[in-house]
Amino acid sequence: MSVLVNLIVMLGMLIVVPLGLRLIGSPHLTRIRHLWPLLAAPGAVALWLPRGTVATALAAVYALGTLALALHAPARLARTRSLVPAEIAVLTALVTPSVAGLALVAERGGHELLGFDLEILALTVPHFHFAGFAAALVAGLVCRAADRPAGRFAALSVPLGTLLVLAGYFVDDWAELAGALVLTAGMWTVALLTWREVREDGQDLTTRCLLTVSAAVLVATMLLALSWALGEATGIAHPTLTWMAATHGLGNALGFALCAVLAWRRLEETAA
Repeated sequence: MSVLVNLIVMLGMLIVVPLGLRLIGSPHLTRIRHLWPLLAAPGAVALWLPRGTVATALAAVYALGTLALALHAPARLARTRSLVPAEIAVLTALVTPSVAGLALVAERGGHELLGFDLEILALTVPHFHFAGFAAALVAGLVCRAADRPAGRFAALSVPLGTLLVLAGYFVDDWAELAGALVLTAGMWTVALLTWREVREDGQDLTTRCLLTVSAAVLVATMLLALSWALGEATGIAHPTLTWMAATHGLGNALGFALCAVLAWRRLEETAA
């Protein structure tokens, strides 16, 4: 499982986050966008090294980059003074990689941060790149494209669901299940709006295919997330973490996040 998780994390660090930062379209992010490859590369290397001082130091470089990105959230809020749903989603996207960065430092150092075992910390890293950064960003973009109640619901429920899942780590499995329900509702709304309103007949075939895949994959991957959270809370049979990484994790990384950011990048270029 560790090899697959590492590859998924590298996809988030090196491709999805930098592409996503371009989609935010803020000139204030220009410097960190340019520096991001230099910050992400040490973190990617750290994934493959044995736990210890060197791996922790390299992970810390990446964590500092994610913290620098997170600091753009309060600065952006001070500038815009806006908490409309789409803006809340963007602010969430700016902050969530820092959770992944801190988890990576702890896991590479062999430290059970806040009592979480190393396996959970290792899985927290991809979760907050994809369910955190990518999902919130795409929800915000969908909300801007479909600025009506369903779009606003998606832009609010995805960040809220992510926050509730994180809170569930500290409370209990039932709280985590509640977070998974909210997050799934938001992601399925993103999928529905992508399918019905973001996809258009006039778009080129590649863009339409990317949007179609990103929407369709969410149906299956979020069902898996619900089944795992329900099983953890109730004790009924549910997928193992290894199976979740190979299905839910890989599907969200490649099928949803990568396809979505590539599609939105193409839409942005077409509109320019």
